[in-house]
Amino acid sequence: MENFVKLLYQSQNTIVNYKDLALIWQETNENKLKNRVAYCVKRGYLRRLTRGIFAKDKNYDPRELATSLYTPSYISFETVFRDAGMIFQYYETIFVAGPWARDIRIQGNKYTFRKLKDVVLYNPRGVINSGNISIATPERAFLDMIYLAPGYYFDNLRPLKWPVCFELVKIYNNRQLIKRLDKYYQDYVNDSG
Repeated sequence: MENFVKLLYQSQNTIVNYKDLALIWQETNENKLKNRVAYCVKRGYLRRLTRGIFAKDKNYDPRELATSLYTPSYISFETVFRDAGMIFQYYETIFVAGPWARDIRIQGNKYTFRKLKDVVLYNPRGVINSGNISIATPERAFLDMIYLAPGYYFDNLRPLKWPVCFELVKIYNNRQLIKRLDKYYQDYVNDSG
């Protein structure tokens, strides 16, 4: 069994699911896989976070967990705005674009999923894959938000690259969103001038 534990810890993922473990261990037998997982959980080599999702230790990356809960998903909205300096409010919640809208709490961390239509969610433009985490660029997160919440207030729009916004807006295939984007841009230009 130590060989399987060694393979597990050589993986860069801090969060793993059954599919990840099957690949890491090159195990196709479902019963053997479940037995190995049960052994690793019992011995403390894996920590069960929620059904079918495990952490290698207590120092896992909550953002990696956020994008592991549902596929496809990526970090967006207020989490990206805070990181980019577009809003000044602090949220402990990690906001995620995903296939369903729901709030989840796992080991003291709160995850808020907001549903986007499949044509947007499956489009990789404006989403950066960094290690084991998928995260929206500020422009993609901005469009995600004004798509779902048309009157959202931003403290600072200077981090946005407006030409990128006008290019990315096409993936939403939504005329109202284009009008909203144009209004935010006009307000930004008028406030900056």
